[in-house]
Amino acid sequence: MKTECTSRIAFPNPRVLIGFALYAAVLVLALAPVSNAVAGENAATELSASVPAQATGGIWTATGDLGTPRWRHTATLLPNDQVLVAGGGGNSSDLASAQLYHPAIGRWQRIADMNHSHVDHTATLLPNGLVLVAGGAACNGAGSTGRCGPSELYDPTTRTWTDTDSLRRARWDHTATLLPNGQVLVAGGRTNSRDFASAELYDPATGVWTATRSMTTPRFNHTATLLPSGQVLVAGGEAGLLSLSLTSAELYESAPEAVDIQ
Repeated sequence: MKTECTSRIAFPNPRVLIGFALYAAVLVLALAPVSNAVAGENAATELSASVPAQATGGIWTATGDLGTPRWRHTATLLPNDQVLVAGGGGNSSDLASAQLYHPAIGRWQRIADMNHSHVDHTATLLPNGLVLVAGGAACNGAGSTGRCGPSELYDPTTRTWTDTDSLRRARWDHTATLLPNGQVLVAGGRTNSRDFASAELYDPATGVWTATRSMTTPRFNHTATLLPSGQVLVAGGEAGLLSLSLTSAELYESAPEAVDIQ
């Protein structure tokens, strides 16, 4: 008997193959946007990591050097648009020197020295155009003159310095605020031995410092801001030998009378 073996390979139904093909095509089309988005995000991440973000809103341009190295000085914009830089600490000593910056030519001009060295002082432009320099670390040293805390006035017209009344208490790291009545409020500050809550007023009309009420908290390296109401907001600062940072704030309101300093 002859036996015939026939091998048969089973082929899928053509309809099934067509179905799978269509399904795969639809799946590829559906996933393409997602893949492109992921690829775009990856590319953006790599770009941001390798290329610094571009700054917007302005540029910095070098201008003339001071000529005299200094820090902890003051800078005051004068009515003639020049900038008065005065005092500060130098490489080897406290400074009495002063300079004027001329914006039109971008250069500094050395002018007459102050009568005293001042570091961590204040400089306030008065309504009469003079600049009041008050206090500073150097004023507590052997070079102090007058009662204590020498103050002086700069005249932009003559470019000269003139001594005026000394602070009632030598101090530095204080604030000086021009009040609406033209007086200058100096508040807080410190010396080597202590910090202060005391405050003083300078009257340009008389050239005299008088005491006003003390703050509720001794402080130095604080801020003082004149508000639209005429009050002065004093905020933060440091206090004590450990220079602990403060969160407290208080308001000063001008009063007609002055009181003895404490």
